Amino acid sequence: MTKKISLVFVLPVFMSFFVMSFCDLVGIGVDRIKLEFGLSNTMAQLIPSAVFIWFFFLSVPVGVLQDRFGKRNILNLGMILTAMGLLAPYFFYSKASIFFGFALLGIGNTIVQVSANPLLVDVVPSDKKSSFLSFSQFIKAVGSMIAPFVAAYFANQYGDWKLMFLVFGIVSVLAVLWLGFSKIEETKNTEKRATVASSLSLLGNNYIALMVLGIFLVVGIDVGINAVSGQFLLRKFEGSITQEFAEKGRSVYFFGKMLGTFAGALMLTRLSSRKFFLWTSVLGLASVLALLVVPGQMMAIGVIFIIGLGVANIFPLIFSLTVEKFPLRVNEISGLMIMAVSGGAVIPPLIGFLTDKAGLTAGMFVLVACATYLFFLAFARRTKA
Repeated sequence: MTKKISLVFVLPVFMSFFVMSFCDLVGIGVDRIKLEFGLSNTMAQLIPSAVFIWFFFLSVPVGVLQDRFGKRNILNLGMILTAMGLLAPYFFYSKASIFFGFALLGIGNTIVQVSANPLLVDVVPSDKKSSFLSFSQFIKAVGSMIAPFVAAYFANQYGDWKLMFLVFGIVSVLAVLWLGFSKIEETKNTEKRATVASSLSLLGNNYIALMVLGIFLVVGIDVGINAVSGQFLLRKFEGSITQEFAEKGRSVYFFGKMLGTFAGALMLTRLSSRKFFLWTSVLGLASVLALLVVPGQMMAIGVIFIIGLGVANIFPLIFSLTVEKFPLRVNEISGLMIMAVSGGAVIPPLIGFLTDKAGLTAGMFVLVACATYLFFLAFARRTKA
């Protein structure tokens, strides 16, 4: 394990988190591709499915592969597939190439997410893991935020929004080359080799199972706020709010997340991970509850911003705390936790179902339940510190 910070190793790994953000290009792609090809809503929504379905099926097998072939090699494979997925729809623009390209993007992004976090843990001091993992999420958030502006720039300047695929594809190739020339010393599993069965068997460990469920629920909150905040504001302030204003809630939430990860990276250099996990979960729960009773539109937007701050660091905190306890099982743990990203595909439909059946408040209480679990998880980890 590296004992001091070496930017020669840290920077190329950070670059992979920027590449990780490229899966968020799917949001821009859906809107523009739907118009250009006249796709139905059902067909258009299959595009994000082509990206995110791979998190559930591939995360654990990828963790097993990197146990055998090394995190750096597997991470580079993921970025190569990401580049191919971006370049395919640029050079061969058709409905078939779009779905093929976004499927490759999803496969590549799954691999990148499984491999990048444990590799970052290998290149930073053990007492800085949480701080650097939070900062890596800040880098990912920056990439997610600039993508719409890049697409708009190419559309306005050159009349071709698809140039963003070419640019981000080239960036992915450069990231592969940079990491490929970085001779990183990785931690090795000195016990028996990981298998899919050994990875899934870790869910029999109560600590790991509870932490993986925490990832499932915090991603559910993340995607849930992204998916339903606009409709929530429209229904809560019906008749006094515009569609455009309601949609700002999503941007404000992601801005809060971006600032939260940056602040978290700084604060975790002074605070213990367990204490910070507790206080950030308190903030998350309090703000989700406040959203249900807040009386005004501007106050509601402010609360959504605070929710972003509150949940921003929970994913890296859970990851670092779990790896800290089981350092030799990092590949298997990483696979399980990225598999739990599928919470983003479960929680929003549950919110929608309960909203249709029992009303808006009932649907939003799904987020309250998720945030409550995270608070008790953080409290349990704090008391056992």
